[in-house]
Amino acid sequence: MAKDEAEERKPIRKNKIMIRLERESVIPILKPKLIVHLANLIEHSSDRAEFLKLCKRIEYTIRAWYTLQFEDLMQLYSLFDPVHGNEKLEQQNLTYDEIETLERNFLQYLFQVMQKSNFKIVSDEEIEVAQSGQYLLNLPIVVDESKLDKKLLRNYFESHPQEDLPDFADKYVIFRRGIGVDQTTDYFFMEKVDAMLGRFWSWILKKTRLEKILSRRSNSRSKKEKTKSGEITSESDSTELSIERIHFENMELSFHNLFSKITIQEPTFDRIIVIYRQASSKTKPDRGIFVKHFKSIPMADMEIALPEKKNPSLTPMDWVKFLISTVVGLVAVAGSIEMPNADLWVIFAILSTVIGYCAKIYFTFQQNMATYQNLITKSMYDKQLDSGKGTLLHLCDDVIQQEVKEVIISFFILMEQGKATLEDLDKQCEELIQEEFGAHCNFDVDDAVQKLEKLGIVCRDTIGRYYCVPLKRANEIIGMTTEEVVLKASQASTGSSSLSGSS
Repeated sequence: MAKDEAEERKPIRKNKIMIRLERESVIPILKPKLIVHLANLIEHSSDRAEFLKLCKRIEYTIRAWYTLQFEDLMQLYSLFDPVHGNEKLEQQNLTYDEIETLERNFLQYLFQVMQKSNFKIVSDEEIEVAQSGQYLLNLPIVVDESKLDKKLLRNYFESHPQEDLPDFADKYVIFRRGIGVDQTTDYFFMEKVDAMLGRFWSWILKKTRLEKILSRRSNSRSKKEKTKSGEITSESDSTELSIERIHFENMELSFHNLFSKITIQEPTFDRIIVIYRQASSKTKPDRGIFVKHFKSIPMADMEIALPEKKNPSLTPMDWVKFLISTVVGLVAVAGSIEMPNADLWVIFAILSTVIGYCAKIYFTFQQNMATYQNLITKSMYDKQLDSGKGTLLHLCDDVIQQEVKEVIISFFILMEQGKATLEDLDKQCEELIQEEFGAHCNFDVDDAVQKLEKLGIVCRDTIGRYYCVPLKRANEIIGMTTEEVVLKASQASTGSSSLSGSS
């Protein structure tokens, strides 16, 4: 029964649209699960205990490396916190140039942390691919640029140039990380009717040869989208991930499935972080920097994460279609009336078509507006993870977790497999993640090996191959960490307290 229901919801697609994406360097495995699983693969219990001890010491050491950098980041952000930052800046009595320097330092630290957390700046090409289809949001969303500062990010990128920056990078920056899939199952009655009416109207325009007049601009846009889709649907290789995009435009719609549930699907950006500053007056400048963190944002609906959005309205193209349809309808009716044998049914058909199409534009807009309000509300309560200091703390922890996992996996491979070149080590780490955990990632072996060499537990031989020291020796090299000393002292204190209590 469940299988039949699933088959009923499965849409019949006219053609498949695949979004091809590069695999990312994020290791999608929880650190405790990774450590326990790798430890269980070690045969001898004594080695297993040494490995677990080494994993803790690696994490404590890497966390200590980043502590000072993260403290500087948090202290700098306290000066540019949108809530209390201005008050703290006034208390510091800093000059204009000093504040500008602190701003640049904060952004430099922040962008370094973003890079370490494997976040990437969304490029114009990625945005074009993401917006080449429609998912749940079917309204044109535009950013009100007059409400955004254009100086902060422009100055930063002038002193720290980067490739493939989007056109809006002087006003706001969107970082993304991770890929997922969002599926929505519903009847979508209004959306189906709208799509069917749109196809019927296109058929009428084609028959009446008015298609070129009404859809010249939309055709040029659709050609561009088709070209873009063609670029992302080519055969993928082993380093890329392909996810199918299932939308209304590539479904077979009919009265048979009008009242049945269907499932639409869209790739998502697993995490999105938006950085921007609001515009302010010269007499009272606002130095607050907004950092907002979102999760599971569908690519085609990524506009819901944009800052300072304008209220949506009918597009200029909708107004053009609306007015031209009215004019064409009135001209057709006037021509029919002037004919000697005027056919009332023809006049009625023309008027019905024009009124129906105008009604379609209006009711479609109202439906899309309601959907937009619902998505905005959902993004505020469900999709937005955090903002400001909370986002920065989350990023700092992400950096540590990722670095620890990379180092542990690399050491484990060298410990189990022996000497290896950098290329072989990279390949073996990716194979381990796939075979043992069923996950895929583009392993960042360079960064992992640098950390291992810095720890002093991995060396290179005369021909450039990497090898690790024995487990016990690795623990001796790192030595007892501060956290272990504190933990032992705490345990000793607890033990002495319990003994004194019993006596």
